[in-house]
Amino acid sequence: MAIQLFTNIKFLVNTREKNQLLRGTALAELPVIENAWLEIEDGVIERYGHMDELKSVSHRLSSIIDTKGASVLPCWCDSHTHIVYASSREEEFVDKIKGLSYAEIAAKGGGILNSAKKLDAMSEDELFNIAWKRLDEVSNQGTGAIEIKSGYGLSVESELKMLRVIKKLKEKSSLLIKSTFLGAHAYPPEYKENHRGYIDLIIKEMLPVIAKEKLADYIDVFCETGFFSPEETETICRAGMSYGLKPKIHANQLNLSGGVETGVKLEALSVDHLETMDDAAIKALAGSGTIGTLLPTAAFFLRMPFPPARKLIDAGCAIAIASDFNPGSSPSGNMNLVVAMSCVQMKMLPEEAINAATINGAYAMELQNEAGSITVGKKANLIFTKHIPAITYLPYSFGSNLIDKVMINGDFIPPSPKGEI
Repeated sequence: MAIQLFTNIKFLVNTREKNQLLRGTALAELPVIENAWLEIEDGVIERYGHMDELKSVSHRLSSIIDTKGASVLPCWCDSHTHIVYASSREEEFVDKIKGLSYAEIAAKGGGILNSAKKLDAMSEDELFNIAWKRLDEVSNQGTGAIEIKSGYGLSVESELKMLRVIKKLKEKSSLLIKSTFLGAHAYPPEYKENHRGYIDLIIKEMLPVIAKEKLADYIDVFCETGFFSPEETETICRAGMSYGLKPKIHANQLNLSGGVETGVKLEALSVDHLETMDDAAIKALAGSGTIGTLLPTAAFFLRMPFPPARKLIDAGCAIAIASDFNPGSSPSGNMNLVVAMSCVQMKMLPEEAINAATINGAYAMELQNEAGSITVGKKANLIFTKHIPAITYLPYSFGSNLIDKVMINGDFIPPSPKGEI
């Protein structure tokens, strides 16, 4: 039995006695204990409080660590990523700079279909190894819980290959990982004029194997003009729901696609993106139990309008933020940048952004009982910062690495090994 006591913590951030999905004004309430201590037993948060309240020290302690003024907060909960992919797409990055549109890049063989082609040629072991490196990278940046989607396969074999890689990541990583089946990410070229044929392939050939092998927790659909309509989205989601997969929907990224209303109708766990919202979509989301997950780094990378976070929060929507780590529209899983960009570009308060990236992000993966706050009984997945003058300094100093150490299940993880020159 290992019991660790951490003392002289400058700010112990997001301390909560019980879980609550935050919306409206509650999202700005970030409980912080200044000059705190924290006790961890066997990788689980056991006790915490103000240093003045630390009356006695258990004789069972394995170690006492003086943090010397570090701040501690729960690890980031990144509820929307696509980190299992074959290779980067920097050539498309240059095309975008030259002025080519998303549609023009796709027409010349780029986009999702480009990733699908490369992934099809890669073995499962190769795919696992490069995904493992990305997982190591984001964990060193403070991510302790992550959702990973398929969607770059677009064939029975390749979608299953992706999901088996995610399952293997779950088994071997100490991070909390959720898996999402996103076979409905785009239409393969051979089904471009036969949408029903591809939907049947998803429902009749992919889903039964996914259910049998327990390869996914959720089902997702890219509900967007030119991709999957609200009706097609509902058909696919209901098929997944019949196998016990809860829906999470890519909604309203490029257009008022109806994805938000479809997600609310299906009682989806989350609707993600939301760059394009009108009053009707906002009202529908605010009146539901569905979480709106905002992906600011995707909007930034694509030079699109950012999601209207202030309108969503002020309307009473439950909001999470995530990285959308993927090769085409957000090639970064750095949640520290996501938090900063949410403040700078979406006018979220630092407290709102931190809550959205921790406890609400945990809710968006149904991990609120294990992660997302400093709460007795939750996993000790923690970020130890360098010296900071205030919590607001975290998003303010967006270009600095303010993380000193990251703890997963009570153990500090070693930094990523330096590559050989």
